Amino acid sequence: MNAIETMAELDALYDAKATLSVTKVAQAMTPLYTQWIEASRFLVIATVGPEGTDASPRGDDGPVVKIADENTILLPDWRGNNRIDSLRNIVRDQRVSLMFMVPGSNNVVRVNGTAALTADAQVTQQFEKRKKYPKTVIVTTVNEIYFQCAKALMRSALWTSGDESTGLPTAGQFIREKQALFDAETYDAGYAEYAKSRMW
Repeated sequence: MNAIETMAELDALYDAKATLSVTKVAQAMTPLYTQWIEASRFLVIATVGPEGTDASPRGDDGPVVKIADENTILLPDWRGNNRIDSLRNIVRDQRVSLMFMVPGSNNVVRVNGTAALTADAQVTQQFEKRKKYPKTVIVTTVNEIYFQCAKALMRSALWTSGDESTGLPTAGQFIREKQALFDAETYDAGYAEYAKSRMW
């Protein structure tokens, strides 16, 4: 494999940027971007740290974030497996990207910015769910926001191809691949209920 090592080599392979790909970028939330993000129940947050990069899915049963103002987005950190890779990265390197999706829409809205964590009660208590609260909230300052080209979701038919998960490895099987004597069947039998009980 011959690796591309310079910007000149890379630029030579592509045409100039499409004009609209630049003019569509906003430096703060607009009314239309606010409307779109408030409809999103799912995002992927990308962070970077000394060990490398991390991308983590986040979801909710309503809006996945709260918009505090035109420059500030609040993302609760609900219970998970306590790896907290994204949170560790944010403490050490504030750069983040958020990619918001809405089922049925081929657009993806992307936010690039910086983030900080807070455990302040006046922030965490805004996200009460069944008398539970997130331990921390990711506070993202928007540097730029724009919609991504729809071609990727159109090519993949992500929202229209139906359930294609039959025959894929289960969570338990993934663990057993690394831990030979792990009881994957018992784990999988209770996994959905266990996950549901720890959603908040």
